[in-house]
Amino acid sequence: MSSFSRTDTSVLGRWWWTVDRWALVALILLIGIGAILIMAASPGAAARMGLDPFHFARHQFVFLAPAIVVMLLASVMTPIGVRRTATIGFVVGLILLAATLLFGAELNGAKRWISVAGLTLQPSELIKPSFAVVAAWMFAEHKNNAAFPGHWVATLLFILVAGLLIFQPDIGMTFTVTAVWLVQLFLAGLSLLWIALGAAILVGAIAAAYLLLPHVASRVDRFLDPASGDTYQVDTSLDAFRNGGLLGRGPGEGVVKNLLPDAHTDFIFAVAGEELGVFACLAIVGLFAFIVLRGFSRVVREANLFVVLAVAGLLTQFGLQALINMGVTVRLLPTKGMTLPFVSYGGSSLLATALGMGMMLALTRRHVSHRGLLV
Repeated sequence: MSSFSRTDTSVLGRWWWTVDRWALVALILLIGIGAILIMAASPGAAARMGLDPFHFARHQFVFLAPAIVVMLLASVMTPIGVRRTATIGFVVGLILLAATLLFGAELNGAKRWISVAGLTLQPSELIKPSFAVVAAWMFAEHKNNAAFPGHWVATLLFILVAGLLIFQPDIGMTFTVTAVWLVQLFLAGLSLLWIALGAAILVGAIAAAYLLLPHVASRVDRFLDPASGDTYQVDTSLDAFRNGGLLGRGPGEGVVKNLLPDAHTDFIFAVAGEELGVFACLAIVGLFAFIVLRGFSRVVREANLFVVLAVAGLLTQFGLQALINMGVTVRLLPTKGMTLPFVSYGGSSLLATALGMGMMLALTRRHVSHRGLLV
C-alpha cells in the first residue's frame, strides 16, 4: 500500500492516504491482544461448563475475520454512507431489542439475548454505535436548521432506547447510552437548561436503579462496604494482579482463569494482569487512551458538526466501556457485566465495536480536494 501515490484517485488509494493509520494500527493491536487473551482465559470457563477447552476460542475466532472486514469496509464510507448505515442498524437494532423483551432467553433475571437464524445476538450492542451516529445527525440538523426539531427527535430516540434497555434490565448499557447523549448534547451547544435536564435524568436514573433494582443496590452496597456481601470475583481479580506483579507469571501460567466464572468476559483484564503483568496492562490502557485521544484530535478543527458529534459519541462509548470494565476489575467501580471492547469474549460485541470504530475511522479521514491532494 505504501506504493500508492498521494494523487492516486482510486478508492483504495484515497482511503490509504486519508485514513488515520496510527489509530487503525492501534485497533488491530487491540484485536490481536484480545485473541491472545481469549486463548488464555477461555479454557477454564469451558472446562467448568463441561465443554471442549477451546470452545469459546473457536467461537470468537469465527467472528474475528468478519469483524476486521466490517471495520475496514466501514472506514471506506463517506459521512453520508455512515449515516445511512447507522440508520439501518438503528432500526434493526430497535426491532431486535423489542423482540428480545418478548422472545429473548432469560439469564440471571435479565433478557439481553435473542436467537436469530441459529445465531445468538445481543441487540443492545448494535444499538450503541448506531444511536451515537443517528443522534449526532439529529443534533446537527437542528443546529443547521432551527425549524427542524432535531434535538427533540434525538431526545425521544434516547428515551426509547433507554427505556428498552431498562426493561431488560441492562443498567450499564443504559448508562453508556446516556453518557453519549449528554456528551453530544453539550457539544451541540444547546442551552444550559438542556444540559441541566440531561444531568437530572442521569442522576434520577441512577437513584431509581439503586432503589428499584435489588441486584444494582447489592452491587453498590458491596462496593461501598465489601463486608456486606459476596465479593469473590473482585477479590480474586485483585489477587490476580498481585500474583502477576510487574512482568506477569507468563502466558498460560495464570490460575485466576480457572477460578473466575467470568474470566473470559467481564474479568479478562485480570487474566492479562496475572499472566502478562502490570506493564502489559498499562500498555492496554495506553492503547485505549491513544485511540480515544487520537480520534478527538482529528476532529478538533472539523467544521462539520455532524462529524464532530458522531465521532465524540462513538469514542465516548468506546472509552467509557473500557474504563468501566477495567475499573471494575481493580475495584475502582461497582461490579457491572460489561465487556472490554475488542478483548472480551462475545461475537455481538466484537462486530458492533468493529462497526463503530470503522465509522469513526471513516469520519476522521482527512479531506481530499478535487485535485486529489490532502487538505
